[in-house]
Amino acid sequence: MKNYTLITGGSNGIGRALADIFAKDGYNLILVSRNMENLTLAQQELQQKGVDVKIIQKDLMEPGSARQLYDEVTAQGLHVNILVNDAGQGLYGKFAETEIERELAIIQLNICSLVELTKYFLKDMIARGDGKVLNLSSIASKGPSPWQSVYHGTKAFVQSFTEAIRSELAEEEGITITALLPGVTDTDFFNKADMTNSKAVQDKSEMADPAVVAQDGYDALMAGKDMIVSGFKNKAQVAVSAVTPDSAVAEQTKKKQEPVRKPKK
Repeated sequence: MKNYTLITGGSNGIGRALADIFAKDGYNLILVSRNMENLTLAQQELQQKGVDVKIIQKDLMEPGSARQLYDEVTAQGLHVNILVNDAGQGLYGKFAETEIERELAIIQLNICSLVELTKYFLKDMIARGDGKVLNLSSIASKGPSPWQSVYHGTKAFVQSFTEAIRSELAEEEGITITALLPGVTDTDFFNKADMTNSKAVQDKSEMADPAVVAQDGYDALMAGKDMIVSGFKNKAQVAVSAVTPDSAVAEQTKKKQEPVRKPKK
């Protein structure tokens, strides 16, 4: 039986970097993304490493898409023994002024699709007695953030959900679930989130390399750890947030996240 590692958001950013690492270590891949052009390019490059790479175009912001993805994978007889829930998006702005339709789509992607895929594939892993799940959380999960209220809320859910499921799996031999918590990383996330005007992303030299973040996540997953905060500065930030009242964290983050220029009304 040939096993596969399924990576959502696997055509760019941290997901693509994870795909490189898995392929280098001989893991067959199923990459999922909305962008067929990027998927095809990733497939061509990764197959040169000598692994089988399947690609599936799917918009996980759409209700029902996670079930469709699972059904497509199982219909092809593909066995997923590692699931990487990487796909996620944010939206920058004050909640009272942002578009609710976009925020609901982000909740669908960051929470609903992640929960569904974890449910479907985890049950198969338990039945086979072998499997790993890596959920892309974030240091955003550790505190509230004005200007990104919905995104931080979704990541708080992902972190809590992952830790809870891990505890439930403690008695299951051969099954682990891990959370990866990056900080600000040099990906296309900020463009998609309309966030390029935020003070937090002006200095690219302060952004983490997605390849480094991916390696941290991969190593933690393979070691069976519950979570990994990627980067020393992020570890320090999480430690401080843990002993700081949420109201104070929100005020501190608001100053870091506010626009360089006031948005036009």
